[in-house]
Amino acid sequence: MADLWQTVAAERGALADDLEGLTDEQWRTASLCTGWSVHDVLAHQCGTADMNPGKFFVRFAAAGFNFPRFADQQIERYRGTTPAETLGTFRRLQHSTSAPPGPKTSWLGEVLVHNEDIRRPLGIEHEPPADAVRQVMDFYKGSNTLIGTKTRIADLTLRATDQDWSHGSGPLVEGRLIDVLLAATGRASACDRLRGDGVTTLRLRCTAS
Repeated sequence: MADLWQTVAAERGALADDLEGLTDEQWRTASLCTGWSVHDVLAHQCGTADMNPGKFFVRFAAAGFNFPRFADQQIERYRGTTPAETLGTFRRLQHSTSAPPGPKTSWLGEVLVHNEDIRRPLGIEHEPPADAVRQVMDFYKGSNTLIGTKTRIADLTLRATDQDWSHGSGPLVEGRLIDVLLAATGRASACDRLRGDGVTTLRLRCTAS
């Protein structure tokens, strides 16, 4: 578990460094999360890093147990008056080991996936640790909670081209495991970096979710 949080902290720090010096226009760029800007996703990550089970249940109840409303309220709570202020909050929370209730691997996944939600529209390339990507993909492949990965990848063969990993049976989807992970969690644009007879099906499932 200590290694997991060390990876989370390192990946948060790498993202913060990548975001230093962005223009206001870049901060307003649409992220891979529908309806959220780059700035919004960073605020969302601040909220997750500052969360604990007690805060979660109180705030989720205040949002009427409506998860999209809860997420939007968290963004408003943690979104600074300027992107620099939000980035400062994110840096302050870099080494936080707090999280909402749930499996800790899901919070490693939150960092890896949302970091790419921010970077890719900005054209920033980053190579997350291979073992971390594998750990997250192994977790999400069997889970439908919130993200719906298990259903999205059903009846497809997923295969990594950058490490020894595969899952499932059916039409093939292959590429770097980080790209497989992003598509499996609903990012249709990640399918542009994948190949195989199953990519069209996966892309359609991403756009439908």
